[in-house]
Amino acid sequence: MRVPFRHPARLLLATLLMAGCQSTGATAPVASGSPTTATIPAPAAAAQQSVSFAEWLAALRAEALGQGIRPQTFDRAFQRVKLSDRVVELDSAQPEFTRQVWQYLDSAVNEKRVQDGRQKLQEHAALLSRITRRTGVPGEILVAFWGVESDFGKSTGNFSVIDALTTLAFEGRRAAYFRSELLAALRILDSGDIAPERMSGSWAGAMGQTQFMPTVFLRNAVDEDGDGHRDIWGSMPDVLASTAKFVLANGWRPGEPWGQEVRLPDGFPYDQAELGMTKPLSEWRRLGVRPLDGSELDGDAPASVLVLAGHRGPAFLVRDNFRAIMRYNPSTSYSLAVALLADRMTGKPGVRGNWPREEQALSRDERVDLQQRLAALGMEPGAADGIVGANTRSAVRRFQASIGEIPDGFATKGLLERLRQRS
Repeated sequence: MRVPFRHPARLLLATLLMAGCQSTGATAPVASGSPTTATIPAPAAAAQQSVSFAEWLAALRAEALGQGIRPQTFDRAFQRVKLSDRVVELDSAQPEFTRQVWQYLDSAVNEKRVQDGRQKLQEHAALLSRITRRTGVPGEILVAFWGVESDFGKSTGNFSVIDALTTLAFEGRRAAYFRSELLAALRILDSGDIAPERMSGSWAGAMGQTQFMPTVFLRNAVDEDGDGHRDIWGSMPDVLASTAKFVLANGWRPGEPWGQEVRLPDGFPYDQAELGMTKPLSEWRRLGVRPLDGSELDGDAPASVLVLAGHRGPAFLVRDNFRAIMRYNPSTSYSLAVALLADRMTGKPGVRGNWPREEQALSRDERVDLQQRLAALGMEPGAADGIVGANTRSAVRRFQASIGEIPDGFATKGLLERLRQRS
């Protein structure tokens, strides 16, 4: 039987003791990173197997203590733990992704954020300069992450990280993943970096001003201010230095640009405009790709052409540092927002090409319909999952070519209507 949400914490702890929590903790310890013993319920199936929350929590306590986490740390963290209906609701929701990329960029790189970012660059100039000298990550990139992730600390999330991760580890779709994040959060508490009542974050457990998951914190958080605590909630030296370490670990190449907006020639082979298609700059030059000022592309580094709105929208030539940004959040729109915000803060122009703003986004049901109709025509879009990835874009290009349109892979309502007319 599943324990109802908002089970009183004191009753939970009492139940744990009655269930033999301390004797469970006396079993053979579980080494960090190793499988749990057979006496500990499989986390991904705990709720489905009707394991009570008290039993589940007792097993978690045993695992945590087996990894060296002190009993008092665990007991303090869970003293007032609550399972959250709201967290489950947010985790279970199927996002529609109905915003077009330009709508996201309009919000993420708006004029106020640009001005606020410039102010932050000045305010923390000495700190940013020191971090950049040590890591090679430019200050404007760090401030751009800060701005996009939490609007410079204004929106860090007000969920208890322990409550959120406990809920997701017990009730969520990816229970094993969130269990590992919960154990990482307990290690952070055990180290004394933060008190449980200050460990706040998003509904999914992302913490602090640049939204680190606990495992990311353990790998990358830095005590830059030297106070003995890695504080990504309140210490700007720790926030910015930790972000720089993470970005550098994700493959940032000091001294290189993230990319640039470019002009594509007539007849450009849009099947080459995929992030997974990397060519040396010499090959893109041969294909007629040019910077907006008409000059030649400089150098011969590997790069990809990114087209997010078809042949009528802007095009970008992106390099290794764009991919480093994407490893922070695997979204091309997100990465472009960070890159463009950094550029704008340093006086560079924003996107100069025109977005096809009249195009409305396809709903999830429409994207599934698109994929099903492409499959019926033998265009091989992959699974009808509502996610327009490389396979679906390739299928769209094949259909566009079959009806005499420029095969740019951009799925629109007009294209869906033409598919429906063919069915």
